[in-house]
Amino acid sequence: MATDALSLTFSALADPTRRAILADLIRGPRTVAELATPFAISAPAISKHLKVLERAGLIARGRKAQTRPCGLQTQPLELAFDYLDEYRRFWDQSLDRLDAHLRALQAGEPDDGSR
Repeated sequence: MATDALSLTFSALADPTRRAILADLIRGPRTVAELATPFAISAPAISKHLKVLERAGLIARGRKAQTRPCGLQTQPLELAFDYLDEYRRFWDQSLDRLDAHLRALQAGEPDDGSR
């Protein structure tokens, strides 16, 4: 099982239930009961999802009286964004080169292979 931060983040994000939980936490901290409400799954199943999110550093659990509110932690998401942004730049540059090549072809310019 992968233990580096990026692998834990992507593994946690791979599940639609966990992504929905994170989307709910964008609005602010929620109790476990509040997070479980939209799902037709058991309390232990929600707890397992929360443990995966917590292990990945995507949520933090606090303690407030008898409840354990969960809050969104954005640092792992920022690391994932930075990782994916490298690929976005690669594809942007590749598409820009393709666009220039196609424009040159349409204009009837010879392709010298330097693009």
